[in-house]
Amino acid sequence: MLSVGFTRRGNQYFHPEARFYVEFPPGPLSIAGDYKIEFIEIRIGARSVLGLSATDSCRDRLAAYFHWNDRPGLQAAVQIALRSQVDLVRIREWSEGQGASARFQTFREEIERVRRRRSAHKRRRKK
Repeated sequence: MLSVGFTRRGNQYFHPEARFYVEFPPGPLSIAGDYKIEFIEIRIGARSVLGLSATDSCRDRLAAYFHWNDRPGLQAAVQIALRSQVDLVRIREWSEGQGASARFQTFREEIERVRRRRSAHKRRRKK
């Protein structure tokens, strides 16, 4: 990581050209005990790295919300769902398996709340 321009802080690696950091959690990698993770290739300039799919990134942030009541995790999951194509059926089924159906519903309601707010903001700007 250091040889390609990342700097290390604790177990996180930062690159000046990336909007995110890289973390190497102890393996095997899972999301709240689910080892069925979809990886995608992310291009950074001329290089590529493997990362979590948008669906799995969303599930990861929701896991923090479900298990630790992490509101920033919920907000991050909402932003991922709004900015990327995520498999909401898979996320709902996984949420049910986590015993978090009500929290999944909160997630869906928050997505709709943010969409309505953005839509209203756009309408006001056009006037």
